[in-house]
Amino acid sequence: MSQQFKGCDLVAIRDFSKEQIEHIMNLAEKMVPIALGQERSNLLAGYVQGSLFFEPSTRTRLSFASAMARLGGTTLGFDQPGGSSVQKGETLADTIKMVESYSDIIVLRHYAEGSARLAAYFSDKPVINAGDGAGQHPTQTILDLFTIRKAKGRIEGVNVALVGDLKYGRTAHSLAEALALFGANLMFVAPASLQMPKETIRAVEKIGNKPRTLTSIDQALPDADILYVTRIQKERFPDLAEYQKVAGSYRIDSMLLKDAKPDLSIMHPLPRVDEISPEVDSSPHALYFQQAFNGVPVRMAILALLLGVIE
Repeated sequence: MSQQFKGCDLVAIRDFSKEQIEHIMNLAEKMVPIALGQERSNLLAGYVQGSLFFEPSTRTRLSFASAMARLGGTTLGFDQPGGSSVQKGETLADTIKMVESYSDIIVLRHYAEGSARLAAYFSDKPVINAGDGAGQHPTQTILDLFTIRKAKGRIEGVNVALVGDLKYGRTAHSLAEALALFGANLMFVAPASLQMPKETIRAVEKIGNKPRTLTSIDQALPDADILYVTRIQKERFPDLAEYQKVAGSYRIDSMLLKDAKPDLSIMHPLPRVDEISPEVDSSPHALYFQQAFNGVPVRMAILALLLGVIE
């Protein structure tokens, strides 16, 4: 199974089969003690990760760097294009060609949808999509699946409500397809103007899943095992007036959660603004900080597999 990964790109969640995703999650489980610093590893000693972040990031950028460091490798790159030759007009293709000559694998976050696929075309080294505009974020998807499986013991049959910005939220697009593949029951909760794109709904239905489209959290809450909340992303809106119409549409607080299942888990890809009240952080429902940590062992597994160091 591992040799199916060596040298591959991870641009969209569709690039990997269900069996391959399960293999990543199983390997990530073994990586947890290393991610926690309880064990040491030099599995990626001598390997260099090229980290190119054209958009701001905290969790994705730092968890990839942590994953590489925990396995003995090193990271180079930038977290703001203003500090690179992009500022001088260098094309993405040329940037990729340069960075691949300095590294063994490239992690790319870019504001343009389709940029990761373009980078993979120009690179002879593996490219990992760390988010391309409103497109896909496949490593976030895999860590989300990993988090759900750890919390609930399974993914099949779990009731997952995706809440918030489902139109521009790349995390929601990738995750909806993956959850359908694993047999979860889906609910899409969003204002009509921010509902899941038809392309994603068609992809989910093609797998055989029948998602429920809702506008109110109250409609989803009684059945939900997982409430996956997303930020309404001001930076994705072409029209500020349209953003202001939907800003603050949903807020998760203690009052709302009185009607939830006792074992409801709340997830969020973060950062949050005001969609989850801080009072929820100390409740047994909060899973989002553990979810953020899970990015390290999952990305460790992905790096090791794509670099071909795991037999």
